[in-house]
Amino acid sequence: MKFIHNSLLLAALSVVTLAQAQESPKEEDFFKITKVSAPEGTLLEVGGLTMLPNGDLGISTRRGDIFIVQNPTSKRPYFRKFASGLHEVLGLVYKDGSLYCAQRGELTKMTDTNNDGKADLFETVYAWPLSGHYHEYSFGPKLAPDGTMFVTGNVAFGDEEWWRGESRVPWRGWTMKISENGQMQPWATGMRSPAGLGMIDGELFYADNQGDWQGSGGLVHVPKGAFTGHPAGLKWTGMPNSPLKLTADQFYAKIDIRQKRDANGRMIKPENVINETPDLLYKVKETFPEIQMPAVYLPHGILGISNSEIVNIPQGTFGPFAGQLLVGDQGMSIISRIMLEKVKGEYQGASIMFRSGFRSGVMRLAFAPDGSLFVGETNRGWGSAGDANEGLQRLVYNGNTPFEMRMVKAMPDGFEVEFTKPVSKASAEDLASYSVDSFIYKYHPVYGSPTINKERHAIKGVKLSDDGLKARIIVDNLRQHYIHQLTIDGVRSQDGSYSLVHPIAYYTLHNIPDGQKLAMNEVSTKNSANVAAKTDAAPAATVKPGTVNAKTGKPMTKQELAKANAKTKNALQLGQAVSVAKAPTYEEVRGILAKNTCLACHNADKRQVGPAYKEVAKRGYTNDQLVELIYNPKPANWPDYATEMPPMPQVPKADALKIAAWINSLAPANKAGAASSSNKDEPKTRP
Repeated sequence: MKFIHNSLLLAALSVVTLAQAQESPKEEDFFKITKVSAPEGTLLEVGGLTMLPNGDLGISTRRGDIFIVQNPTSKRPYFRKFASGLHEVLGLVYKDGSLYCAQRGELTKMTDTNNDGKADLFETVYAWPLSGHYHEYSFGPKLAPDGTMFVTGNVAFGDEEWWRGESRVPWRGWTMKISENGQMQPWATGMRSPAGLGMIDGELFYADNQGDWQGSGGLVHVPKGAFTGHPAGLKWTGMPNSPLKLTADQFYAKIDIRQKRDANGRMIKPENVINETPDLLYKVKETFPEIQMPAVYLPHGILGISNSEIVNIPQGTFGPFAGQLLVGDQGMSIISRIMLEKVKGEYQGASIMFRSGFRSGVMRLAFAPDGSLFVGETNRGWGSAGDANEGLQRLVYNGNTPFEMRMVKAMPDGFEVEFTKPVSKASAEDLASYSVDSFIYKYHPVYGSPTINKERHAIKGVKLSDDGLKARIIVDNLRQHYIHQLTIDGVRSQDGSYSLVHPIAYYTLHNIPDGQKLAMNEVSTKNSANVAAKTDAAPAATVKPGTVNAKTGKPMTKQELAKANAKTKNALQLGQAVSVAKAPTYEEVRGILAKNTCLACHNADKRQVGPAYKEVAKRGYTNDQLVELIYNPKPANWPDYATEMPPMPQVPKADALKIAAWINSLAPANKAGAASSSNKDEPKTRP
């Protein structure tokens, strides 16, 4: 028996070693972030990027400078100051030998007439009113196919109602279309903080920031006359040149804007109401058809908190993702990818994480001729996961194909997922490899929204294509206009048995396509989860005194140790798999933290958008309590942080437990001992 015991133990260790050797690649293994060297003393708080026809890079900064960078992709780029003294320049575009930028109060044309490398002619193309409020940023321009330019304007905020977006002067909260001769056509309204603009196949899209009336950011198509949700700009629809006729009074007559006073006559800040029947944007659209819903949501706190630039991935770049969209995020210092399609004449599609880890807030994106992506960054006064105040970086693709969801498409009975590489038949035809949940956001004057109306959908069957590149899954009870979270953490690649770099995508399902549904006799209904549920859970491996119980977060008692070791012995004798019950290391959880976007807001040692994990560890929570806080955060208990953590129900329970165990391993020894010595579930200190 001793021989069998040792042989099985060696076999188990060999499996562990093999698994470690075949660790699934991560995003940084394909897309490398490099720094662009700027002259000493140059602060690149980037507000705009544009590529010039000769391959030079134009940069505008929030400090009012314009730079031209020669040989920008080389190791020693040359920076030349083209202009200075402008006001908060948050966009830049090149056209016919001149640069155009949106300053705080005007669209400006800058020209170098004497060819000395510096602008000497500054022309106001069009100026718009300002109230002087600090939040009246202006973004753009974006060049339209007809040569005109789009510019967007931020709302201001109230004095007493400091939380409520206001349009104090005309065209705040609007998109304006401006011709080179200075003619301005109001285009659409409903914008709150429209920092992200993009021209996709000749059509205008924008990305907004979460806030009042904006439950989450997302990609929004902006046809002329659209109302994208924030009511502040409706104040100006009575002006003769407005393409929109919906008035603020008409809107407020149907929608409660929660403008109420307390007994002392002070305005009451709207807060989320629990157990209410809330307004939903798609329901409000039935009353106000002018409403343009986000084509694709970028779930708040998961794929961004302050969405920014939208760019199309050019053909021949970034491998299998050419033709899709990238969207930056200033607050989380990330870039997301969007898989867009049109169903029944309306844009919809899926969003997924693409690359995290930028040094500052991602504000602007521009592809270079060599296929790399320039990333312009800033965070002064705005805050970001990256802790630098400014930055200019490049994202460089190494040409190797990552194992990812290349495309997610809606089907009459579910979704079709196309992979970048063939998948293993056994994993892809197992229903346990997939899960689908759906949720939506409230439409209300509160700052942001929790995810509500959450539902887990049954997976009825899956059909794998002959080439192993497409899996069509039958999903029960699809919900129109809801965000459907597809978690595909069980599918493995045919080559190397790797897991997906990013296993979670969010599909915004406005329309369910017509067409042929799959018959049950042509799909796999195998579900290994049903088999696993009938057997005992895998026993723990040999454990030592001091090992933390994964459920309680406390060191195991002598009785628990004896029981665990007895199970291990039996398991080894029977040849069953074993697992090590100890707190994971950072390297062991880094991939989990990355794929669940935890690192976008948290750092182990230092404050970012959220508290450092070491600070969380000091609060004395058990592992189970930390898991519950991942799913249902309590932002009120961290009053020093302006950005609230959203609920993260998409994190698998197994991942959440590993994260919790790792966080608790960061606690000071005396704090860990105090927490583990208590038999109560309540922590010694509340967050």
